[in-house]
Amino acid sequence: MIKSIQFKKINIRFSDKGKGIPVVLLHGYLESLNIWDDFSSSLTQHCRVIRIDLPGHGGSGIIGETHTMALIAESVKAVMDHLKLDKVYLIGHSMGGYVTLAFLELFPERLNGFSLFHAHPLSDTPETIVKREREINLVLEGRKDMICNVNIPNAFANDNLDKLKEEVEFAKEIARQTPDKGIVATLNGMMVRPDRRKLLAGTSSPFLWILGKKDNYIPYETIIEKVGLPGNGKLVTLENSGHQGFMEEKGESQKAILEFVLKHSHPPKR
Repeated sequence: MIKSIQFKKINIRFSDKGKGIPVVLLHGYLESLNIWDDFSSSLTQHCRVIRIDLPGHGGSGIIGETHTMALIAESVKAVMDHLKLDKVYLIGHSMGGYVTLAFLELFPERLNGFSLFHAHPLSDTPETIVKREREINLVLEGRKDMICNVNIPNAFANDNLDKLKEEVEFAKEIARQTPDKGIVATLNGMMVRPDRRKLLAGTSSPFLWILGKKDNYIPYETIIEKVGLPGNGKLVTLENSGHQGFMEEKGESQKAILEFVLKHSHPPKR
């Protein structure tokens, strides 16, 4: 069932299904909670799965001109508070991963563990900032479709595009429905996020890092050289995925997340 709460005078839309260990799925830029529709179905057989439309996306409102990752993290906490969830496993895809790290910084006591799913702790490079500014200009010029038609296919590994045509079109449709002002606010927020490598390296919370070997947005070899795993961290590499592993290698991704959650929810006795 889709529900909503009030947060800073806007609606935050979310879904709450299943029973057991609470797992919160955070979507990426140009996505919504519906991007997880197929992926989350098997997770609900083992966990209580909460999916959230982050501010400026899906059915959630827009707060201002800049949605910082910290502000979005506060909206996630608001949903948790509403549902009376003391601690959760937070799974953040792409931009949702940036939000997850902001949540870790602000509310570490509310996490049982977390995952960066095709995401990283680095701040934007100058080249990425130029790209985001270009996308803002395209939106302001009424050419949002150009972003959707380029960004979404690029999120899949090149050799997955033909066999996953339906998934690509599904993701495109969600992207097209993202409000213009929401896109701009999100891009502004991503551009100002800090480097959080030290935060990640120093965490004692269980951490799962899922990367795609064929990611067009996050170069695999480069990123693993720049980011060190914390002591309680694990890297899972999806050999045949780009930036959308929950669609490209759904089974492997579900297995990785479930094993991570179950392991740290029921640690071996000593």
